[in-house]
Amino acid sequence: MNVVTHYVSRRASLSSGVLLFPPVVVLGSTSVGGNSRIFSFSVLGFPTKRRLSELGSSEQPLEEVDRVSSGCRLGRGVVVRTHCIIYEEVELGDGVELGHGVLIREKTYVGSWTKVGTGTVIDGDVTIGEHTNIQTGVYIPIKTRIGRGVFIGPRAVITNDRYPPSSRIVETVIEDEAVVGANATIVAGVVIGRGAVVAAGAVVTKDVPPGVVVAGVPARFIASREEYERKKKLYEGLNP
Repeated sequence: MNVVTHYVSRRASLSSGVLLFPPVVVLGSTSVGGNSRIFSFSVLGFPTKRRLSELGSSEQPLEEVDRVSSGCRLGRGVVVRTHCIIYEEVELGDGVELGHGVLIREKTYVGSWTKVGTGTVIDGDVTIGEHTNIQTGVYIPIKTRIGRGVFIGPRAVITNDRYPPSSRIVETVIEDEAVVGANATIVAGVVIGRGAVVAAGAVVTKDVPPGVVVAGVPARFIASREEYERKKKLYEGLNP
């Protein structure tokens, strides 16, 4: 049996300064911007389920997978660490960094200079703004909209179905500059307002107004963002 160790589609476009650390699989008309780094055992342009249904029989199966892939788009200076899978129809902006083992499904846009932590799953049809920081092991489902400058702590979970498993998937929104603490759960359809803070372990069952801090199960108002920032400065050893 032949073992494929490295594959780059003839249709792929790699700009100057791109480094691939074999084995890497680059499928379809994937484009990678200059000075990007793609580390071992990662796949760019993995086909959707619908595309995979179009596969025919072939003595060269990887070429057949390549044929059905439309590829993905990576900006300049992107870092994709080991064992990441990026589906077709995904766009990563300039300077995006992925940890190890990140999965990003189709129709997802990740804004420039955003970081996505190890083991995070982005399940497709997701928009994430620039300069956002997503920590280890976060789950982001279909129809999630995340703004600019957001922080999401480790193992936070966002949901998109209030009565699972149902036939109705709803949009969940985290607006610009919001903070979501570790192990928090955001229930489907909720809007986290601009600059709001969700404490670690909270379960958010209803919309959170801009600029407030919520905590608990279910999450309730405990402070303003202004008070949160004052306590943060004290914690950091700075004058309030």
